[in-house]
Amino acid sequence: MDKLGFAEARHLVSRTGFSPEWESIQRLVGKPMPQAVDFILQQRHSSPPSPPSMSPWSRIVSLRQNARTRKMIMRTAKTEGKGLQRWWVKHLLATKAPLIERMTLFWHNVFPSTIAKTLSVKLLYQQNLMLRKHALGNFRTLLHAVAKDPAMLVYLDGHMNEKLAPNENFAREVLELFTVGRRQFTENDMREAARAFTGWTIDDRSGRFTYDAQRHDTGQKTILGKRGNFTGEQALDIMLRHPRTAERLAERFWAEFVSVARPDPAVIRQWAQQLVSSHYDISALLKTVLTSNAFWAETHRGALIKSPVELAVGTLRILPYTLPRDNLAHQLTLMGQPLFNQSTVKGWASGKEWLSTQSFLLRDSLLRNMTRGNLRTAKSGMDRLLPAVSSKEEMAQWLLAIPPINPFPEKEGSKQRLVRDLVLDPAYQVC
Repeated sequence: MDKLGFAEARHLVSRTGFSPEWESIQRLVGKPMPQAVDFILQQRHSSPPSPPSMSPWSRIVSLRQNARTRKMIMRTAKTEGKGLQRWWVKHLLATKAPLIERMTLFWHNVFPSTIAKTLSVKLLYQQNLMLRKHALGNFRTLLHAVAKDPAMLVYLDGHMNEKLAPNENFAREVLELFTVGRRQFTENDMREAARAFTGWTIDDRSGRFTYDAQRHDTGQKTILGKRGNFTGEQALDIMLRHPRTAERLAERFWAEFVSVARPDPAVIRQWAQQLVSSHYDISALLKTVLTSNAFWAETHRGALIKSPVELAVGTLRILPYTLPRDNLAHQLTLMGQPLFNQSTVKGWASGKEWLSTQSFLLRDSLLRNMTRGNLRTAKSGMDRLLPAVSSKEEMAQWLLAIPPINPFPEKEGSKQRLVRDLVLDPAYQVC
């Protein structure tokens, strides 16, 4: 591929953001593929809006002593949690750095922590800022930051892990989900890793990570075949040196950017080797993915199913429809992607799981509500928004990753009607 045509530029923009944004596509048309990928990767951070009202960690600590006040904490967390969800939706809709926000959302699902378990919206807000900071940085740095993140310590009970009563929740999940994966470690590896993480806790007043040496187990430990008086940091580095950690991260990138189909093991090994060679540079891995034959293969166009965020936020980012923004976070929850509230430690569903019979009906209902009645009012006239789109075929090429499933109407209609038909076409559900 010498230079990107419209279809190629659309593919790159759509896969690295939330939607095929017209102006972004036009900026890439005619650029050589490596240069276009570099342009995407060089996005600068777009500052989120001012945070919502949040209770300090010290107040939560003071109120969690009995059943009556615990119920008060739960009610407060639920109310403040809705504000945090709306805050992130507002940023998703407005950000000038969609790749960084997509990666923040990606890491939010790799390392989930929830309102329901932490009961601290402020800790989740701080975690979100941390994930955004490291979104395209270094995975080793990110993993270490997540392991000491107060929201994660509460979510996986790591703040209660001490040598006299080791808590194994965090150690199990960091091995099984965050690094080497199932069948790569033993129960003893998990117990020994838990000992390495003892003493990691949260300051009751500030809500910040703190290390309590008196609660740390200083004995010899054996983790993944290595023996020594390991600290938590050393345990994480042992896991990072395991070959399956890089491979599993490469597999996640395949599922996020290439296809719901099972990847070629040889491709994954190659990506993993390059990731290790770059010392776990996230941007380097992403560049490898975006310049790969697999990413550009015609067979992988339309091979990803849009998440609820891509479907709802992406539509509002590219089309001049209006929708009550305060209600959008609730719509995402109904469709199975509640921000800051994944149902399990494994995160949200993905791939084909987004399209159950019930979820498809909810997704279709949202799109119909967006594109009809008083929700069709444009920010600017549709003709002014799409001056370069002169035919229904060009409109379809812009809005759809694959040809439409439903035939075009025989009679020419307005652009407004054509866009609605394309948005409601089943092909709009994939990217």
